[in-house]
Amino acid sequence: MKLSDFDFELPEHLIATRPAVPRTAARLLVAKGDTITDAVVSKLVDFLRPGDRLVLNDTKVIPARLTGVRHRISAQGATQARIEVTLLEPRSDGTWAALIKPLKKLKIGEEVVFSDALRASLQGTADGQGHLAFNLGGDDFDAALNAAGAMPLPPYIAAKRPADAQDMQDYQTVFARNKGAVAAPTASLHFDDALLATLSEKGVTFSHVTLHVGAGTFLPVKVDDVTTHKMHSEWGRVSAQAAAEIAETKRTGGRVIPVGTTALRLIETAARGGQITAWEGDTDIFIYPGFAFRVTDALMTNFHLPKSTLMMLVSALMSPDTVRRIYDHAIRAEYRFFSYGDASLLFPK
Repeated sequence: MKLSDFDFELPEHLIATRPAVPRTAARLLVAKGDTITDAVVSKLVDFLRPGDRLVLNDTKVIPARLTGVRHRISAQGATQARIEVTLLEPRSDGTWAALIKPLKKLKIGEEVVFSDALRASLQGTADGQGHLAFNLGGDDFDAALNAAGAMPLPPYIAAKRPADAQDMQDYQTVFARNKGAVAAPTASLHFDDALLATLSEKGVTFSHVTLHVGAGTFLPVKVDDVTTHKMHSEWGRVSAQAAAEIAETKRTGGRVIPVGTTALRLIETAARGGQITAWEGDTDIFIYPGFAFRVTDALMTNFHLPKSTLMMLVSALMSPDTVRRIYDHAIRAEYRFFSYGDASLLFPK
């Protein structure tokens, strides 16, 4: 399997920089085997059955992008440098792993001031990342971060416009509970409370799992033989209740449909033994064609970057040829792509 097998040409104007308004007005491509239907997310209920179970990732995105100033007194006098930080994850020693630009302008022990309330000092570096110790913790840190930080929009959106106050709402799911992600589970952005209620009335059930999406989700694949790619790891948890619900749905003949590739990767991690069980830890599961799915019957997901691990995942579920036909149709029909784009509902043969 070559990286080029998962490539395609995407017209620039199909990259969405804002979501549909309202959320459920996004378009929905429904693929059942070789059949493609064009719909809208608000009609999702028409394609599901009583007894189906949607698996939702309830991670909460933190405003992880910070801009600050480093001050320094040198032989030339007082100087300062603008420092951009993207928080990645908290570490066991109380510091945060972060991408820092430019890292070379910050020395160990130096402080970056982000606001009157929030600042951090560099404690160390490793693997191109910095380890930052903040002056605040707990609820005080959360409040200061919410005031000073911006949503960590994907690079392809950030290159077109800066994050703003609207993104604080747009780049968060309505069922976000457990903070820790630095990227949204974007298929879930299409849901609102009214749609969830409509689905529930039909007899569709829901299970919540947590996978904190990391910045590694945007890392490019750099090897030509995709089977040699080393997948980034992300922390996740499937509770005993969620595992039992999913297992019961399988037992009674319902379909288990993760909303988003993050939920899919997590439940397939928890089912590596053959049946889904409660699970917690770091997963680096890499799903590409040939993967044996244990619990996933279908998938709701957005349209993904060419040559990405997520293209490989959907190709594993639907087959590479089918995915090529789906994406050819989506481009011809001018669906909107990527994190703020439209959605697809994929039922394998």
